[in-house]
Amino acid sequence: MKIGLQVNSFTWPGGPEAIGPTLARVTQTADEVGFDSIWVMDHFFQIRGLGPPEAPMLEGTTALGFMAAHSKRARLGLMVGGIHYRQPALWIKAATTLDVLSGGRAWFGIGAAWNEEESRGLGFPFPPLRERFEVLEETLQMAHAMWSGGSGSGEAFGGRHVSAARLLNSPQSISRPRVPIMIGGGGERKTLRLVAQYGDACNVFGDGPRIAHKYAVLREHCERLGRPYDEIERSTLQSIDLETQSPDQVVERFGQLGEAGAQHVLVSVRGVSDVARIERIGAEVIPQLRGT
Repeated sequence: MKIGLQVNSFTWPGGPEAIGPTLARVTQTADEVGFDSIWVMDHFFQIRGLGPPEAPMLEGTTALGFMAAHSKRARLGLMVGGIHYRQPALWIKAATTLDVLSGGRAWFGIGAAWNEEESRGLGFPFPPLRERFEVLEETLQMAHAMWSGGSGSGEAFGGRHVSAARLLNSPQSISRPRVPIMIGGGGERKTLRLVAQYGDACNVFGDGPRIAHKYAVLREHCERLGRPYDEIERSTLQSIDLETQSPDQVVERFGQLGEAGAQHVLVSVRGVSDVARIERIGAEVIPQLRGT
């Protein structure tokens, strides 16, 4: 089983001046102790359940570039970009840039988005859900085209919402056959169908029975589309609180998720700015997960 770290809060001791040095330590430590991937959220305001909207939040793609310079082996990704934040080709170009500068360690995380409050607050257009899904599918089609061949397909693209005269992508990604695509969300009719058709990974929430059900729906979509189910990495977003759970209890819980089909557990860690907690996970949790 793989394990990834999601950094979902920047409310750390020392205020804004300390965020950069702290994020560097968190990234470097997670990379060194064996986390397979490191992620940041795609939000501009802190989300409900994690803090007030006014809590510190970094722009994700810029943060990932900074994190690439402070890591050597873990893959890096946004979990997951709201489709309406950027034009499709800019999403793909940004992911390519991260992949090139990190030596082939990027994830392309993308989804239909949900947080209307922050979009309205900052002036981002927030199209209806149906339109966001249509743009998401066109973006995924463009990603496959731009990450194909030497410098992309070089062809024009015409969709219902997106048009492009030339899908040039130079430099091309280092990751092959493309930067891996994670499509976030567990919607059974649309999202998981997009994963089956275009994605390399899914990310769903919940306990063992819930994620097992989502993976079963994904398998059904794969069968209908003729896509090998095992080509898609199955991930789930969870949390670790070493103040309330021992490392052995964490391993047992994640083992149950593995039995439900999860291959990559992405975790937020309470108190992550204290890198001793990351080191403890590296010493007492990760070695046990490697055998599951």
